[in-house]
Amino acid sequence: MTQAAPWTIFTDGAARGNPGPAAYAFVIQRPGQPTIEEAGRLGETTNNIAEYHALVRALEKANELGGRRLVVQSDSELIVKQLTGEYHVRHPRLVPLYRRVCDLVEKFESVVFRHVPRSQNRRADQLGNEVLDGKRAPEQVVSAPSPGERVALSPSSAVDSHGPPPKRRQSERSSSAPKVAAVREEALDCLRTAAAAWARGNAADPPVEAVWEQLWDLLRRQRMLR
Repeated sequence: MTQAAPWTIFTDGAARGNPGPAAYAFVIQRPGQPTIEEAGRLGETTNNIAEYHALVRALEKANELGGRRLVVQSDSELIVKQLTGEYHVRHPRLVPLYRRVCDLVEKFESVVFRHVPRSQNRRADQLGNEVLDGKRAPEQVVSAPSPGERVALSPSSAVDSHGPPPKRRQSERSSSAPKVAAVREEALDCLRTAAAAWARGNAADPPVEAVWEQLWDLLRRQRMLR
């Protein structure tokens, strides 16, 4: 049986003044189905928190709509590198949002995160700016942590300095051929990206260790390790 094409998601978040009035936006492109767009206000917060809120809301919506395989594109290099394991998450106000993303990722067969330039993320950027400019009525108004607000974390919310946190214990899902194929494709995509970067002449960017951590996180996140 032919595997369904993945959905493509574009997310964006912005804070005027950083911190300042903020908004999130996302676009979900589904082959053969209508495109989904959403944007909302977040109150006053930072760019990074707005970016994470956009991603969380997009994954929640994709799950509600029954999406199974996703390619998520964002112009936030920080967010993408944190989610692929290249960067660690240490800021206390980002940790709960990061963990929420990890929990949501487990609801899908595969999720690939890609960093793209802002020029390739124009529609999501436009939606967020329209909300902030009052040109678009927000679908939602979400309370984000204010810049000075501390987020209380339970012990299980801590992020290990050596990589992403362990996921909540869930019942084992049986491996299937489509899932194995999806994980293989995601791993190959990671290796292709690294190979293209190395071919530009800098064999240390990205570091081999970072590529390995990304592959290890992929296998662990998709529960392919025994």
